[in-house]
Amino acid sequence: MKHTEHSSRDWLPGISVDCVVFAFHENRLKYLTLKFLNSDVWSLAGGYVGIQESMNDAAKRVLNERTGLTDVFLEQFYCFGDYGRNLNARAEFEKIKNDIGSTTDDLDWLTSRFISMGYLAIVDYDKVNVSLGDVSDEFMWQDVSEFKHLFLDHNDIVGKALLKLRECLDTKLITFKLLPETFTMSEIQKIYEIILGTKIVRTNFQRKILSLNILERIEKKFSGGAHKAPYLYRLKK
Repeated sequence: MKHTEHSSRDWLPGISVDCVVFAFHENRLKYLTLKFLNSDVWSLAGGYVGIQESMNDAAKRVLNERTGLTDVFLEQFYCFGDYGRNLNARAEFEKIKNDIGSTTDDLDWLTSRFISMGYLAIVDYDKVNVSLGDVSDEFMWQDVSEFKHLFLDHNDIVGKALLKLRECLDTKLITFKLLPETFTMSEIQKIYEIILGTKIVRTNFQRKILSLNILERIEKKFSGGAHKAPYLYRLKK
């Protein structure tokens, strides 16, 4: 949301939210980034918290404004409050202030110390309808293996989000939120390997996943000879 659309009095001072929006596309794990108008500065989807708005509602609003989605996995994962995160804020905002319509007063407010709550979002790539808003002119799904420099400490935010993904692979079944309704065992394993950043022994992995007792096996997926067709699975209801 464009800061100048509202007075700074509409927002809680010093509080913001940043959403790391993950999606699985073309066998790659990616996250959404936005580029500020007429600049080379890229950032995550983020925003401020309204005076009469909860932190979670602010994150839901930001996610909806940027992706058009509502019913998705969204969870707080870390609070970013290091003093150093804003040391370079003024220099960063100076690069883009003319394009986002910020006055000197706006710049003073924008570059004051902010504590940001990081949110992890899992979305269906094909359902996302990215809206650039008023301060961005381009978006890109960045591959998690190809980190590029992002605004302020947003690289650190993405890194912490990846750690959270790894912690929640089994306990919150995050992997399956990145897959379609039906999937093969190899597709599950591929996502695990990408998130963990390592190869997994197929037989051990299959034994582990089946031991969770959360999958229902359905008809075979015919992609060649019948003897080569892998089983399809879906989550038990």
